[in-house]
Parts: sequence; C-alpha cells; structure tokens
Amino acid sequence: MADPAAPAPSMRETGKDPAERHGAPGRPGGRRRALALSLTLALGFAAVSGQLVRLAAIGQMASLNNEVRAIGRGIARPDIVDRAGRLLATDIVLPSLFADPSRIIDLDDAVERLSEALPDLDPAGLRRDLSDRERRFVWLERGMHPDEAQKVLELGIPGLAFREELRRVYPGGDGTGNLLGYVDIDNRGRAGLERYVDGQDLVDLVDGPTRSERPPVVASIDLAAQHILDSELTAAVRRYDAESAAGLVMDVRTGEIIAAVSLPAYPAGDAAATLEPRHLDRLLIGTYELGSVFKTLTFANAFDLGTARPDKIYDATEPLKVGRFTIDDFHGRHRPLTAEEVFIFSSNIGTARMASEIGAERQQAFLDRLGLLAPLPTELGEGAPPQRPETWSEASMLTVSFGHGLAVTPLSFAAAVASIVNGGRRITPTFLKVAPGSAHGEAPPDQVVTPATARLMRDLLRANVAKPGGTGGRAAVPGYRVGGKTGTADIAGKGGYVGSDVLTSFVAVFPTDEPRYLSLVLLWKPKGTNGTGDQTAAGHNAAPTTARIITRIAPLLGLEPDYRDPGM
Repeated sequence: MADPAAPAPSMRETGKDPAERHGAPGRPGGRRRALALSLTLALGFAAVSGQLVRLAAIGQMASLNNEVRAIGRGIARPDIVDRAGRLLATDIVLPSLFADPSRIIDLDDAVERLSEALPDLDPAGLRRDLSDRERRFVWLERGMHPDEAQKVLELGIPGLAFREELRRVYPGGDGTGNLLGYVDIDNRGRAGLERYVDGQDLVDLVDGPTRSERPPVVASIDLAAQHILDSELTAAVRRYDAESAAGLVMDVRTGEIIAAVSLPAYPAGDAAATLEPRHLDRLLIGTYELGSVFKTLTFANAFDLGTARPDKIYDATEPLKVGRFTIDDFHGRHRPLTAEEVFIFSSNIGTARMASEIGAERQQAFLDRLGLLAPLPTELGEGAPPQRPETWSEASMLTVSFGHGLAVTPLSFAAAVASIVNGGRRITPTFLKVAPGSAHGEAPPDQVVTPATARLMRDLLRANVAKPGGTGGRAAVPGYRVGGKTGTADIAGKGGYVGSDVLTSFVAVFPTDEPRYLSLVLLWKPKGTNGTGDQTAAGHNAAPTTARIITRIAPLLGLEPDYRDPGM
C-alpha cells in the first residue's frame, strides 16, 4: 500500500505532463483544439454574414426584377388574316431600350451620344429621365429597328440594356387603316379590328416575346379586292378631279364586307393618322344625304305595300309644290311616267308622289325596319347615328323619298339595299369571315320585304342599266348582268344647299338574276371634264367607276361571265 506521506510521482514516473492532461494551451494537443474551435466560429460568422448579404441582395434584385417584369410584360395578339389566309397583322419581336439611371456614370456624355445614335429621341426629355437617380428603370425607346439597337449597343454606355418585346406590324400594305385600326405602345388594340380582338378577350398577357398560339382572326375582306377598289377609287379622284371618294363591296347573302375603302387612305397601325379629319371613315362615321340612290328604298316600300307596281302611272308633267318647297326633276320628261320610268329616269316628282301614297308613318317604319334610323353596330365600332328631320312633316316625307332630309352612313344604306335584293332577308354588315353555310348572327334574319318585292327590285335595277335612257347605262359590264341606281345629291352647308358641289354615288347589284354582291361608289365634289361632257351627275362618273371595279373584281370573286343573254 502506498505511503500517504510519500511524494507525488515525478513526470518521469507517470510519463504525462499535468498541463497536457488538462489540455492547457501552449502544448501541441491544446493548440489543435483551439485552432479548430476558432475556425469553426469564423466559418459560422462568415456563413451568417453571407446569408444576410445574400438575403439583402435577393430582396433588392427581386424588387428590381419585379419592377422590370411588371413594366416589360407584353400583350400577345393573334394574327389577323384576310378571307384567303393572307396575313394582315402579326406580332414580331423587336428590341426595346431601357436604362437604370442610378448606373449612368457620365450624364452629359450619355445624353449626347444617345441623341446622336437615336435622332428621334428628345434630348431634354432624355436628360430629365436619366437625371432621376431614384429611378431604377425607365424606357427610352420601344420597338426599335435592330440596326438602331446595334448602334446603341456599340456605344457601350453603362446602365443601358435591351428587352425584347412583341410589336405589331401590318404586311397588308396601305389602305387598311380604317379596317384594322391600331394598337398602343403596349400592344393593346385601340381601334378597328384590333380593338375588337381585345374586346373578345383574344389576347394574352405574357412575359417576354412569347407569340400568341391562338388561331388567327379571319377578316371578311379579300386583300386583292381591297387593293383593286383602292386603286380604282384613287384613279376616279384624279379622273374627275374629285375631293375624295369611298366605296365598298359586300356579299348580299351574309353581309360580309369584301372590300371597303375611304380616301384618302392610310396604313394600318398609324394612330396619328386617325386624328386627321381628312382620314374620317366616310363609310361608317360620316353621314350624308345620298340623293337618288335612296329611291331604291322608296320603290321597295311601295311595291311591298302594294301601293305601286312597275306599270302604274305617275304624273311628272309639272313640278310638285309642297308649302314653300318645289320638287322638280333634274332632267324632266314633263309627262306621265310609269313607275319603271320614274326609276330609270330618276324622277323626283314621280318618287314624291309615290311617297305620298306610302305616308310618313309607314315610311318611317320601313326605314326603321331596315336599320336606317339607328346607329349601325359593327366589329369596328358603332356607326354614326343618322341625322333625322326634327319633325317628320309632309315636306320631310317627300324629300326623304328621293334622298334629301335624312343623312345616313353609306355602310348602313348599302346594308339596307342588300337586305332588299337578297330576297328580303335583313343582314347586318360584318368585317369577319362567315363560315360557309352559316348565316351571320345567331338569330334568324328579319324579313324586310317579300321575295316577290325583291324580284321586282332586281328587275328594276337591271332595267336602269340595261334599257336605253337609264341613268345607270355606263355601269354595264358585259357578261355580268349588273343592276343599279345613280345618286346625285347637293351637298348641304351652313344655311342649306349652297354652290354647285355634289356628292355622286352608284349602288350596284351583280348578277341581278341571282345576286351575290353589292357595290357602292361615292365621289365627293367631282368636276365636269372633257370625258364627261362637263357633266357632274353620277351617271357620268360614279357609274363608269363602278363598271371598272366590277370588271376587275367579279372574276377575282369567282363569278364567271355569261355572254349568252346580254339583255334583261
């Protein structure tokens, strides 16, 4: 047993240093443990610090990304094509330039160099945008041409970057502005069929340049027919020294607008052009007293009521006096006329006598049934409301019968005539293609006149073109049995009808035995020329213009000429 008083064993005896046994520093084992502990603490602090920095950076970047994404989100639109599948409107991808003003190092240098590279930029506005260091995102130029973007890229200015966006382009060429309309800077439809597309929820909100996968919107127009109509109306303006012109071609069975032009025309997508009064859509927004083409409606009303028939006699020997007004004929025959003669000689006197048998109440009811006393709804928007007489007096009733005193849009008038000649089924014009075998609209069409009345009117329109003395003789096209009616209306100004300016028009139906299409041509303020014998009446300008249009468009629309029966 060990002696308690004996001294403690020496280091040599035990082989261990007391300090080493307790892990004291200064020794190899202690130093290793201390180093490991220090390293662990340092790594821990580094990890925490890194995490804090990362979270802060993520928050800042997320905020910036959210801002850029919100501003940079785009609208993907479906293509618009014509009835034959030709492309009218589509989205393409273009670069858009934006800046982070906080990263602009030399403001003066940036403004100067950018203004040289992009001359359309406003230097003052550019300086104002880039001076605001609180802003982290500002658009500088949207939908740039790739060549311009390359110029900016080569400048190497810090704080500038590009984002690809969808931009709308219109391959259909000039003359489709009123039909297709335009989109704003964010690719939202604001007019024409473009606005209709948005109204039908056919667009998609997208991040980045993602094109729409929706099927194309198929317009009713035929692009080739559109260009023909545009070129012939443009030529007519030059030929007759007219102020302007407008015209359309419509399928009388479905109401589809095959072509529609209002001059001067402008390219689709040109928003600024819509603000110019000269670019008013004369077919849908303008309202006009159309003159003698309106007699077509008076005759249809009288035939349908049974108050008239083609061989009934009307006295057109003397002018007709109504109160302080006198109704006379432009080229009077000064003799009794059959109803057919009243039509083909365009007698105001005979037509007024026919209207007096109809009466004001039944006249208004018929015009209302045809949709002429209310704005016309279309995919391009609602047409202008008609300008009606304040009171439908006897004088109003008589003047309306031959196209004065009631101003309507040409499109609504064309639809009314189409509804008569197609067998009496009221149609609503549409700028969208109608599927084969289906009628436009969900409800069954209204019957505005009887089929018998429709046949009488087609024969009457044909007689006006085919018979000697008819005012529409210059609208004849060999092989196509064209029927139609002229209109030469005094243009109303402040205080009434002033000067000698006229609006001439011609409404045509072809072929008359089985109508497929209707055309309407209007010329504002045509002048008499050597070619017209100094005449300004519609038979000398609007009628031959119609013949030129039908000659070119009818074969395009699949109508084969038939030369076997050139007469009635």
